[in-house]
Amino acid sequence: MGIFKTIKRDLDVVLERDPAARSRLEVLLCYPGFHALLWHRLAHWLYKRGWLVLARLVSQINRTLTQIEIHPGAEIGEGFFIDHGAGVVIGETTVIGNNVTLYQGVTLGGTGKERGKRHPTLGNNVVVSAGAKILGTITIGDNVKIGAGSVVLKDVPPNCTVVGVPGRVVVRNGTRVKPEEEIDLNHHLLPDPISEAMQALQNRITLLEQRLHKLEKEAEHDKSLQYAK
Repeated sequence: MGIFKTIKRDLDVVLERDPAARSRLEVLLCYPGFHALLWHRLAHWLYKRGWLVLARLVSQINRTLTQIEIHPGAEIGEGFFIDHGAGVVIGETTVIGNNVTLYQGVTLGGTGKERGKRHPTLGNNVVVSAGAKILGTITIGDNVKIGAGSVVLKDVPPNCTVVGVPGRVVVRNGTRVKPEEEIDLNHHLLPDPISEAMQALQNRITLLEQRLHKLEKEAEHDKSLQYAK
């Protein structure tokens, strides 16, 4: 695919996935995710030809301008889209398939000082939500969704939804997965610690009032208590 067709495809991807984007011109001028991808294509081209320092310099310029850090060694497929983008980090040996979407704050990183392949591989049609971290030499299958804020440390099979810290598969092939310790996704039923504390105090007051009332009745029947020293 020629450079101009590639750029056109990158612009169209943003228009397809972001309802706020109204025109190619707007995307071309105002979308840091699109800008970061352009800079990365140049940095990766230099990296593949052995101009490593120059490639890193281009990636640093990219990071400064867009707040998105993509190592020039990362391999990115077609239809890639970074929405908003601030804080996104993509490591050197990361491999990203086609039609992948990342949101702000996503990290595709390593877990130590090991050499060789040390970053994740993402399949096709993967969506990684805001703040999620995918760490280590793991593989994320096709059509996977990673929930916001999740930390994924193990391979994920295709057609799954992952949430939590550490990340757990909660949906597979459209069916909800119930692990031994089922994750509670009823986020609208969150506890209210202040209300619970007030209720505990009210229960305690009621108990004390009942005990006091009982003691008062006992005192009324035992007249000797009136003259106790």
